[in-house]
Amino acid sequence: MADEEKGEKKKIERSLSRGGSVSALAEAQTSTIILEDESPLAPLKKKIRHVYTRYPLVMECMAEFLGTFVFIIFGICSVSTTAIMGAQQGLWQLVVVWGFGLSLAIYAAGPISGGHLNPAVSFAFALLRPKSFPLYKLGPYILAQVLGAFMAGVFNLLIYGNAIVYFEKQNNIIRGAVGSERSAMAFGEYFPNPAMYPGIDGVYGVAGAFFVEMFSTALFMFLIMSLTSPALPKEFRDQAAPFFIGFSVASIMSLTAPITQGCLNPARDFGPRLVAAMAGWGTVAIPGPDNGFWIYIVGPMIGAPIGGAIRDLFMETAY
Repeated sequence: MADEEKGEKKKIERSLSRGGSVSALAEAQTSTIILEDESPLAPLKKKIRHVYTRYPLVMECMAEFLGTFVFIIFGICSVSTTAIMGAQQGLWQLVVVWGFGLSLAIYAAGPISGGHLNPAVSFAFALLRPKSFPLYKLGPYILAQVLGAFMAGVFNLLIYGNAIVYFEKQNNIIRGAVGSERSAMAFGEYFPNPAMYPGIDGVYGVAGAFFVEMFSTALFMFLIMSLTSPALPKEFRDQAAPFFIGFSVASIMSLTAPITQGCLNPARDFGPRLVAAMAGWGTVAIPGPDNGFWIYIVGPMIGAPIGGAIRDLFMETAY
């Protein structure tokens, strides 16, 4: 009986985060999908699979790169259509796209890498789930996530660049000058939200914005740990959790986006912000007004482990 309980406990620990776990693709075995593949890409796919089976971390990082790209391209393009083009009406129409984007990205990347898509989430898992997500994976995951977000920023610029230029002309915005946060917000994030408080400073300072980002990311991580808890049926964790994680983001952003644009994710902000810095916004992008771009990195990185630890200490111990 003791052995059975011990085995069950190990099984639960391995599945706890959904992430950090490597799918069966990482095992050195024959793939039925590859064997039956009739596409002209089949030979190349076999070679890539050989690399993946030999270096599973490469496979996981590729999933994090592509998953983060999908998530962020949905999100920042929705910011462009809302803040720049006025195509979306109301805050919920904006944040619901972020939610769907995250859900879809987790469904795509989750079976391979766990679908973290967020350095703060990876950091929290490395601290709180070191067996299923060992610390040595943290650096490669974060690099893949930031690169995915950066490429999303590049494509956002390619798709909406002309619209952004037109918006700047219509609103007498000089790119890179004070006030151009109003167009730069299509990439990185600013406090207070330039769309809500155009040209207004002092409503939220660095300390207030930092607290909002730290608190909201702690809440987000608390919900992630709750939705992936082994206390829930495995079918729910595998099939429904990504959907509800996405709508956790949408719900939290609906509360915090009017203040800080609702980041919760250092890669989401820093990757596209780098694109903005190179595309003419310069110091408006980095270091940003009040030298405050760092709050979107440090706030979530501190908040996520706090939220996860609260869940572990006061909720997970109830089962």
